[in-house]
Amino acid sequence: MNYPPVKLSSPATKEFWEIPVLYEDADLLALCKPACLLSSPDRYDPLRPNLMRLLHDGITAGKPWARERGLTYLMNAHRLDFETSGVMLMAKSKPVLVELANLFGSLKPVKTYVALVHGQPVTATWTVDAALAMHPAKVGVMRIDRKQGKKSITEFETVEVFRGWTLVRCRPLTGRTHQIRVHLQCCGVPICGDKVYGGHPLNLSQLKEEYRLKGDKVERPLLSTVALHAERLELNHPVTQAPVVITAPWPKDLNVALKFLRRYATR
Repeated sequence: MNYPPVKLSSPATKEFWEIPVLYEDADLLALCKPACLLSSPDRYDPLRPNLMRLLHDGITAGKPWARERGLTYLMNAHRLDFETSGVMLMAKSKPVLVELANLFGSLKPVKTYVALVHGQPVTATWTVDAALAMHPAKVGVMRIDRKQGKKSITEFETVEVFRGWTLVRCRPLTGRTHQIRVHLQCCGVPICGDKVYGGHPLNLSQLKEEYRLKGDKVERPLLSTVALHAERLELNHPVTQAPVVITAPWPKDLNVALKFLRRYATR
């Protein structure tokens, strides 16, 4: 089903987003969050544009996308990292939010992500069980802390292998901050573009031997941000209990990167 998109803008930064709606009914709204947009206010810089504030501002201002839906309330049931794109689910009323919060707290929803990582995993499928905690000296950074950290488990599956890179599917069984990113780093296969946890941008010049820039131009990476996308969310509807499966198309830059990897880095 095709749903009308949500159109948001930030006067402060002069940015504009046309955000696809992945699923909608009387109780729920699922959006495809773009990369490089915060899910909710940043505790360290509350003035940065974030999805929830933009949505709330649109509802208050009676923007067409909100007015046509009769929205007076919208709240997210979970978050995605700043550079992570994909499925983000919201409740249209407080009672539904409470039910969703209980669902996510029980870890019953099944979340599936796709990531492009450096190197090649040792096995085709594997599980990381490594507790996570905030880094004592680096603000906003997580690390493995098996003694004082919170239980964190992620299942991984190899999807496609290239020379020097691998496409991986990730299923976090717990919901810790930066969980997938840290777990992949600890396996020696950090996510492309994830500078915080050992990843590097992916450039076409790394793949194409005869690559040459014209004049004084500077190469733009195929992937410069964290190559992590929330592609699927499965849960029982908080009101009807019917199974709900929500999927988000892969972002354009990931598809372009995979096209070049398949052309120049196949094994």
